[in-house]
Amino acid sequence: MADIRQCKSLDEVRTEIDALDRNIVALIAARAEYVKQAATFKKNTDDVKAPQRVEQVIAKVKQHAVDAGVDQNVLEATYRAMINSFIAEETKHFHKRLESEGYITMADA
Repeated sequence: MADIRQCKSLDEVRTEIDALDRNIVALIAARAEYVKQAATFKKNTDDVKAPQRVEQVIAKVKQHAVDAGVDQNVLEATYRAMINSFIAEETKHFHKRLESEGYITMADA
């Protein structure tokens, strides 16, 4: 776990949270790039949805939460929301790939 400094005011706490948020956004952006790459390896929308993979990720995140002393429910809810958003985004990239390869038109998607 990161070293957490003792803040002396609410403004200091908010400044620290803002810095963490910048780092979190950068990590999510990197994750998004890998999600785009993943779409290139998938053969159908079931592969994109990959419910078994979702549950694997959730199980790992819950264990990371336990290890970090964070509420598992908060992390699970956060990750499920993020994963659902990424699945929607990955589905768009998957359909664009199929369209560019001539397999479907966007009207079919």
